[in-house]
Amino acid sequence: MNEKNLEFLKDQVQYTGFGNSMENVLRENLLKGEKEFKINHELKFGSDTIGTTLNFKKSDQSDIYFFNSYQVNLHKDDSKEALQQTFYINKSNNITAKEAYNLMEGRSVNKDLKNKEGEVYNAWIKLDFKESDTSGNFKINHYHQNYGYDLEASLQKHPIKELENPQYKEDLLNSLKKGNLQSVTFVMGDTEKKQFVEANPHFKTVNVYDGSMQRINTREHKDQKQTESEQNSKGKEVKQNNDADSDAPDSGQKNNTRKKKHSKSI
Repeated sequence: MNEKNLEFLKDQVQYTGFGNSMENVLRENLLKGEKEFKINHELKFGSDTIGTTLNFKKSDQSDIYFFNSYQVNLHKDDSKEALQQTFYINKSNNITAKEAYNLMEGRSVNKDLKNKEGEVYNAWIKLDFKESDTSGNFKINHYHQNYGYDLEASLQKHPIKELENPQYKEDLLNSLKKGNLQSVTFVMGDTEKKQFVEANPHFKTVNVYDGSMQRINTREHKDQKQTESEQNSKGKEVKQNNDADSDAPDSGQKNNTRKKKHSKSI
């Protein structure tokens, strides 16, 4: 058995998000020396459990094994059938298990990818559950940089407290790029409310959910933000008017002064 190959596979599996508990089962399969083998593994994300099958194959020219792909099976309570998708392993920038789960949940992930010429490009990817290829995989839609989606600008349209802190903002952006549904704090007047956001590159926006995970119409936030802006403007106008009134002399005092001057001339 090739020990370096074992170490390589162990690290590759770990970095792809499957943990560090597979060394023994990898060793057992490498010792068998079969042409290919599979490892079944369960992962838990929140209250969801997904089944995965990791596929390994031996090189035709040597005793080296390669981690070629993994299949994800996600069964939702409101679905009769489990969703299945195979994710392929490349030399770098692989879709991690958590990112695969997020894609299966219908969210979008931002990745640095390579084209056929080996050139690196950045894109948002999202599964199209309405269209499948010949192998049964869902089509993957790509939203390249020239598509014009600006995640940070989309977030700035909402009163999100975390955007005020550079480190919190960076963490929020990174989490959303991984496809996570991220909790944030919405500041509404004098109150703060916990809500959730996810990236939506297709419509160049972010989806917003309340604490009960009910989708919120972004129009409501726009109207609310406009109302708050109008209230702030009115508050400023009232303050300016009050300041102006306090600076101006009282009209009654003016009349009394005139009367006094007039009486004196008499």
